[in-house]
Amino acid sequence: MQKLLSFIEEFYFWKNLSLVIIFFILTPITLGIALFTLISFSRVSEVEQTVFQKTPNSLQSPTWGARVYASLPSKIPSIDGEAIAQDAREELIRQYLSKYSSPLEPYSSFIVQEADKYKLDFRLTTAIAQQESNLCKKIPPGSYNCWGWGIHSRGSLGFDSFEHGIEEVSKGLRENYLNDGLATIEDIMTRYTPFSDGSWSFAVNQFMSDLQ
Repeated sequence: MQKLLSFIEEFYFWKNLSLVIIFFILTPITLGIALFTLISFSRVSEVEQTVFQKTPNSLQSPTWGARVYASLPSKIPSIDGEAIAQDAREELIRQYLSKYSSPLEPYSSFIVQEADKYKLDFRLTTAIAQQESNLCKKIPPGSYNCWGWGIHSRGSLGFDSFEHGIEEVSKGLRENYLNDGLATIEDIMTRYTPFSDGSWSFAVNQFMSDLQ
C-alpha cells in the first residue's frame, strides 16, 4: 500500500512539473504571436488609410500631380480646369489614346496645352472625341473632325489638321459653352447635341472618369 501511494505521489509530481514547464514554454510563444498579429493589423490599417484617404475632387480642385487620380463624382459640378504644376496629364492622355490606337496619340501634349490655354478640364476634348468618333477612327476622310463639331444639314465642319481641330474645339468649348454658363457635361449636351436622351452626357462623363 505504501508503494502505491508513493507511486501516485510521484506520478502527480511529474505531471504537475510537466504542466508548469509546458506553461512557461507556450506562454511566451503565444504572447509573441499575438503581439506580431497586432502589429501586422496595425500596419495594414495604416496602409489602407493611406490608399483610401480622401483627396480633393479633380474638377473642383484641379491640383494636378500627386492627386491626378482623384475620383470623379457621379454628377460633374464643373468642367473648368487649371494646371498649376507639372503633372502626369499628358501621359494619361497618351496612354489612353494609345490603348485605343487613336491617331490623336502624337498630339497628347497639344491637347493638354490647349486645355490649359482655354482653362478646360484636360480630359474634356478627348472624352468628346471618344463619344463622337471613337477617337478619330470614324470621321469623314480628310476632315480631321473627331468631335462632330459644326455638324449641319450640309455636312460637318472640316479642319486643316488634327492640331487645328484640337485648337478650334477647345476654343469653341470655352467661348460658346463655358463662357455662357454651361458648366457641366449635362449643360453642354443641351447645346452640343440637344436631341440626346442623356446618353451623350452619360458616355462623356464615363470617358472622363476612365481618364483618371
